[in-house]
Amino acid sequence: MESNKASIDFQVNRIKKEIFSNFDLYSSVSPSAYDTAWLAMIPDAYEDEVPMFKSCLDWIFENQKDLGFWGEPDENGNPTLDCLPSTLACMVALKKWNILSTNIDKGLAFIEAYMEKLLTKYYEGFPRWFTIVFPAMLDLAIANGLHIVFPERLEGLIINIFWGRQQITEETVHKCQHPPLLLYLETLPMSYDVDHQDILKHLSQDGSLFHSPSATAQAFMLTKNNDCLAYLKSVVQTCPNGVPSIYPVDEDLVKLSMVNHIERLGLAEHFNEEIEEILSQIHRNLVVEEIWEMPAKLVPSLIYKEALAFRLLRMRGYHVSSRRFCWFLQDKDIVMHIEKSSGDLISTMYSVYRATDIIFSGEDELEKARSFSRKILERAISLGSGLDNVVVFPNCERMIEHELSLPWLARLDHLDHRMWIEANQTTPLWIGKASFYRLLCLNNHKLMQLAMDNYKFRQLIYMKELEQITRWTKEWGLFNIGFGREKSTYCYFSFSTSCSLPYNSDLRKIITKSATVITVADDFYDMEGSLDELRSLTQAVQRWDGTGLTGAGKTIYDALHELVRDTAAKHLSQKGSDITKYLQKCWGEIFDSWMKEAEWSKSRATPSMDEYLQNGMISIAAHILALTGSSFLNSSLPNEKLWNDQYHTLTNLLMVTTRLLNDIQSYQKEQEDGKMNMVLLYLKENPEADVKDSIAHIRDFLEAKKKELLEHVFRNGLNDFPASFKHMHLSCFNVFQMFFHSKNRFDSNTEMLHDIGKAIYVPIEVQKPQPLKILPLQPQPKRETLRITARLHPHETSGVMACPNPHFTQHGSKSFMLKEHTRTVFKSRMGNMFVSPGPSPSVI
Repeated sequence: MESNKASIDFQVNRIKKEIFSNFDLYSSVSPSAYDTAWLAMIPDAYEDEVPMFKSCLDWIFENQKDLGFWGEPDENGNPTLDCLPSTLACMVALKKWNILSTNIDKGLAFIEAYMEKLLTKYYEGFPRWFTIVFPAMLDLAIANGLHIVFPERLEGLIINIFWGRQQITEETVHKCQHPPLLLYLETLPMSYDVDHQDILKHLSQDGSLFHSPSATAQAFMLTKNNDCLAYLKSVVQTCPNGVPSIYPVDEDLVKLSMVNHIERLGLAEHFNEEIEEILSQIHRNLVVEEIWEMPAKLVPSLIYKEALAFRLLRMRGYHVSSRRFCWFLQDKDIVMHIEKSSGDLISTMYSVYRATDIIFSGEDELEKARSFSRKILERAISLGSGLDNVVVFPNCERMIEHELSLPWLARLDHLDHRMWIEANQTTPLWIGKASFYRLLCLNNHKLMQLAMDNYKFRQLIYMKELEQITRWTKEWGLFNIGFGREKSTYCYFSFSTSCSLPYNSDLRKIITKSATVITVADDFYDMEGSLDELRSLTQAVQRWDGTGLTGAGKTIYDALHELVRDTAAKHLSQKGSDITKYLQKCWGEIFDSWMKEAEWSKSRATPSMDEYLQNGMISIAAHILALTGSSFLNSSLPNEKLWNDQYHTLTNLLMVTTRLLNDIQSYQKEQEDGKMNMVLLYLKENPEADVKDSIAHIRDFLEAKKKELLEHVFRNGLNDFPASFKHMHLSCFNVFQMFFHSKNRFDSNTEMLHDIGKAIYVPIEVQKPQPLKILPLQPQPKRETLRITARLHPHETSGVMACPNPHFTQHGSKSFMLKEHTRTVFKSRMGNMFVSPGPSPSVI
């Protein structure tokens, strides 16, 4: 195992140098073939027959994929929907300069072979960006003499896309567009009458049109504005190896995404200093930024970024206002756009939903944001199998369903890391204007290999430690004591995987042994021991002397005695102080609380809800786990403060919430056993209520206390305890939330076996790339002829202008018929095309 540790350390140091020490912003972002192609189309200012940016044309030559497409493939190496307009744009750039190369032939072959496969995934409707860009690029390709071949059975789909573009361009009568149509300047039809002054009015200070290289390229070709030219030259100079879809690139977003990816891979422990440095700087940036000043076009990406920043910063204890990303809920136009174009904004809503995992008391804005984003995500899930094709990360349907069905606090970090690794989540952040916005730094195969090796190494450690735990429970007679629940494996699994403790930590075994003793002793008090036996055991623990004990009582006491002795010895060795008396006192309180519950049960006494809760928050015994763990993680924390008789607010909140979680899911069993429970006591004190009322009341109380607990964990300044103390309490709550979120998983003998296997025993597997299958061409029945109307623009060499009227027949236009064949060939020397008729499309 030492060799495994050495290998991981080597990989960590190498990645620190490659990603963090030598960080290059623009080499971290994938180039956009689409935007690069548009810059390649710009003629030189002094010689129209040559391109102004030859390096962009060279990039097109050098970056065509083997299958013939341009653009970034998915995580399996297959072309994605954005490769269609990107490939068309790159072929147009080559054709524009009369370069008759094999690149165009390969591109046309790709379109012919793959268009149907890519388009037919979107049976529920196409993303808005695609509905705008694809018809324009198809028009432009035909206008430049490219013969686009596709199966006839796609006619209806193509018609729908063109109708969708017309529908979107007619939406300009609305007050607000997010993003505005000027962002797509290079694609707008002639019917969208754009005044040059309107273009200039919308230029940013850097000379760009909404920071879009492609839109700015068209703006320059139309207006010859020097500021646009300066912006374009800056883009090419800064990004000589391909133009990004957005320029300038948001450095904070890139770094936030790096941190998020590293944390979700389970590698944060190896890069704590680097992560803290990044988040500290980003927090300083947020403090000085104005919330409301942003280009309208960047609204989705801004919400995405601010929500991601909010989550990462809050998780590290920074104070950050929820208004950083919840402001959009106050803008009716933006809300309407998100609801209408939800398919384009799933990654943004996914980020918002995850940001609302940590809500403090009184944060109504976050509650509204959570409800709104959940509604959008649920609608996306309802689309079914097409969801992975609409949103922007692989296996997104599975990830979103997992997020919605199981709250963050009910999930275990180790298993979440496995899911993220196995899904190979390294690709795009969101869909940009005409291409996916990817971060190449997240596609680092060395980072993925480190994540896999790290997970496997933890599995080796967990297997070894679990064997040691099993031997201990057998040695001290707890494994086969003859009654109750043997849950040492459940206990070890849950506490080991709820947080990333150091590799060599004894703490996992100490907490597991403590939880095992709690489980066996609790069952002894609940179901096995007589009152005399229980009193004898309770008194023995109080005086810390097991003389006279026999049977199960003696077994439990001896195991407890050995556990406390070993724990105190390790603490003395590692931390330099003796905590024996604190452990003895705390365990004594717990056994005394079990004794009181046994007396209530056997005498059929009914305590008040307050009396029951005061005792129950001790008998749940979560605090002994949290405090013992905290004592090993904090050498500077005085024992007197840690083991305070009154317990700290955070510890009290842990005790209350874990008791309530347990009671909500165990009331039926305890009713059968004649025991008291908060659900049952509420019914007794409120005769008019039913069980649903009782559970709802307790859930509301639990939810309020949970928010208080989260605030004490994640808001610096409420207490002076170190982060490790807070997160140990959070991990304990996490374990109880996992066991009792929707059912009593702890008492089931099979409920946890699958998760235990994945966490400890089953080797991790990263999905292998699968080739994209091509749909076979099938003979089609005879259908009506497709009519295509195109308007001649003999002098147009750039830009795309389409006729808005499907019945256009004026002079200067030309109609033609495409005969029925197995395939339809679009051939045109005309500038633009409009397809009619067709049903109104479903535009996501």
